[in-house]
Amino acid sequence: MNLRSLPDRKPFLTAALALVTLAALAAAAISAEPRAKDLFGAKKLPAVVPAQSFGFYSKGCFAGGVALPMDGPTWEVMRPSRNRRWGHPAMIALIEKLSRDAVADGWPGLLVGDVSQPRGGPMMTGHASHQIGLDADIWLTPMPKRPLTIAQRESMSATLMVDEKTHLVKDALWTPAHTRLLKRAASYPEVERILVNPGIKKELCDTVTGDRSWLRKIRPFWGHDYHLHMRIGCQPGSPGCKGQEATPADDGCGKPLAWWFTEEPWRPNKNPDAPKARDLMTMANLPKECQAVLAATDAPSLAAVTYQGGSAAAVAVAEPQPTEPTETISSGALPAQASAFAPTPKIGIPLPRPRPGN
Repeated sequence: MNLRSLPDRKPFLTAALALVTLAALAAAAISAEPRAKDLFGAKKLPAVVPAQSFGFYSKGCFAGGVALPMDGPTWEVMRPSRNRRWGHPAMIALIEKLSRDAVADGWPGLLVGDVSQPRGGPMMTGHASHQIGLDADIWLTPMPKRPLTIAQRESMSATLMVDEKTHLVKDALWTPAHTRLLKRAASYPEVERILVNPGIKKELCDTVTGDRSWLRKIRPFWGHDYHLHMRIGCQPGSPGCKGQEATPADDGCGKPLAWWFTEEPWRPNKNPDAPKARDLMTMANLPKECQAVLAATDAPSLAAVTYQGGSAAAVAVAEPQPTEPTETISSGALPAQASAFAPTPKIGIPLPRPRPGN
């Protein structure tokens, strides 16, 4: 279109300029909004409300969290400075149960990595998920016989179980005890899936005999070569929690696994500099309930909401009322009166490696 041919170019140009200006102002307003990861990352204590998860594992938040103690008879928390030992009470209780059951199976004890931030939400670094208190990373490195110091927990390297070139498990490192640990974690009804490196999945597919039904919960994914990522389903009292599709009924050892041993999954990302979702999310991208979670009153103290194996300190908060039937956590390891609030000392864990080139 030739603007010179218009009977009156001035009003047209003025309107066009106004539209461009409005678009620029809108873009500036969006970019000026604080990032959700900065807001949630700044919270040191959980929200003082009943335990609930809002949204999806990679886009949400949670309230009523409790902290896993730094030390237990059968676990130690790694990378404490990251303050990511918080979770829905059902998740924290399950970690404690897994630690006890794993020791009974012959595993020396758990080194626990990231669970969630005090109120969940997107993290400053690392994970896309772990946002609603229902994900937890467990190192595949056994707990040492001697207690680790804080400095050791911050600096100790996790053991990489998979050869980066062949994508296969390192035979010198993998033991039957690793298999038993994964089988035990997969045995709990509330656990919906466990993410591991494709090489670890293949090792299980090649070696597990007898009952293989639990293998369907073991799902291959990039990274996850030094830890298992345990995910439980939405819990009672969380109608705003969005679950994930069920895993296929077979053992997952067929064609979908074979794809991971082709070239395609390991080709460099075509756009490695693209910003991560967590770097762009604002509160507008999260469930509306997350604004209230963010604004809720802090816990009175860390001790008030640190899990104590079923005897966490009582806090005056109403119990959530389930609004839809949901399977409850098995073996009743929930903290009797744990609710939603407590600070946590600084500590942390290594970051999962994403797809190559990302």
